[in-house]
Amino acid sequence: MTINSSEITSQSFYAERRQYLKWLAGGAAGAGLGVWAQREALAGVPAPALAHVPSALPGTRTMEKLTPYEDATGYNNFYEFGLDKADPARYAQELPIDPWSVEVEGLVRKPGRWALEDLLKLSPMEERIYRLRCVEGWSMVIPWIGYSLAELIRRVEPMGSAKFVEFVTVADAQHMRGLKSRVLQWPYTEGLRLDEAMHPLTLLSFGMYGRVLPKQSGAPLRLVVPWKYGFKSAKSIVKIRFVEQMPQSAWMKSAPQEYGFYSNVNPEVPHRRWSQATERRLDGGGIFAPKRKTLMFNGYADQVAQLYSGLDLQRNF
Repeated sequence: MTINSSEITSQSFYAERRQYLKWLAGGAAGAGLGVWAQREALAGVPAPALAHVPSALPGTRTMEKLTPYEDATGYNNFYEFGLDKADPARYAQELPIDPWSVEVEGLVRKPGRWALEDLLKLSPMEERIYRLRCVEGWSMVIPWIGYSLAELIRRVEPMGSAKFVEFVTVADAQHMRGLKSRVLQWPYTEGLRLDEAMHPLTLLSFGMYGRVLPKQSGAPLRLVVPWKYGFKSAKSIVKIRFVEQMPQSAWMKSAPQEYGFYSNVNPEVPHRRWSQATERRLDGGGIFAPKRKTLMFNGYADQVAQLYSGLDLQRNF
């Protein structure tokens, strides 16, 4: 499997990413992110190393206009804070994220609990401009900050019997008013095959638009799996579990006839209640933005199609 570095990484940012990691660990604009109680106040402060964030990566498929930051952070699905797409931005600020840690368990040789600070230092940060598509038919183009999830997976050494990775997200009933809803079973869970989780495009993200992740977007860390529908990119992760059997995701438990395990962007497989053949880019045009043809695997077919060779994508939706 070969992925050109220009496909996923800004070269100008690559040269500065150690400076960005230092900024994350040590501070920005005179305030230390190492003191996580101060992190919330910095959510809107651009990193000095990202003074120049390219609007697009030359020579890639992501040369479309970036989604405005206000749209990307103000129009979200994060049902733990409410069912309306404006609810996360309105209510997520109540969620405490200091301290934060992620427990790694299951079929690994090195289980344990990782403090957020240690995860930040695990690998140099990169900027990747990815599409993210919602199953309702809208999509975004977002510059994410993070590194391949594979970096963490290699450190914990999965056993040969580990075939899948399950992600468990935070369920804080005191600060997440949406947990009163019975639309899903809480906590929210998601899963990937191990080879999907190890794919270089699968990102463990700590930031976006040159900033730390805002809470409504999944702070302090989330997945970004760009060839799948957005709900596969679990937010505010607290546990990563390695298992032998395919785990049931939250949406599979709630509506298995509509949401399968794979959830690959596939225009040839319609949702039970609407077509997936077209999408509307959230780029400032609102509901009047023209629709466009949905691309297989969200436009990442060249990189990921081989993962599903021989798999019936009609049945494994």
